[in-house]
Amino acid sequence: MAKKNKEEQEINGEESLNKDLEKLEKIVEEVKEERKTERGLKKIEKTGIVNIFTSFNNTIVHITDLVGNSISRVSGGMMTKHDRLKANPTVAMFVAKRAAEVAKDKGIENVYVRIRAKTNSPGLGPGAHAAVKSLGREKMKIINILDVTKIPRGGPKKKGGKRGRRV
Repeated sequence: MAKKNKEEQEINGEESLNKDLEKLEKIVEEVKEERKTERGLKKIEKTGIVNIFTSFNNTIVHITDLVGNSISRVSGGMMTKHDRLKANPTVAMFVAKRAAEVAKDKGIENVYVRIRAKTNSPGLGPGAHAAVKSLGREKMKIINILDVTKIPRGGPKKKGGKRGRRV
């Protein structure tokens, strides 16, 4: 009788092991299907263009999609009431932060940055670097940074004719 009980226990043990294995296999299959759907429905990250215009009087951050449709546009005057502070790096940081928040809400994660200064200016305005840093802090992935400042090449013809102005 003791032998029968041992045999029954072994059979019952094997059956329970088989049931456990079947349950585990089902769980593994479910997990694999979930992973497939997660990979298949991977979040699409939108890409945008951040145009930063900096002068010695103001900073403007304009975010568009790749086609050119405007998403957000913020300037220094929208952040401060003092005219003298519009080009300040601190204000430029807040300008970029607000523009990035609006763009994030609309799904933009990756950005190309285009920095532009006023034509014929000696350099970028004081807010350019602060604005780019602020975009990075807002968890926007910066793909590329370009300086697209316009440079005059020769310009229009001066008045005075072939021999110049005679005094």
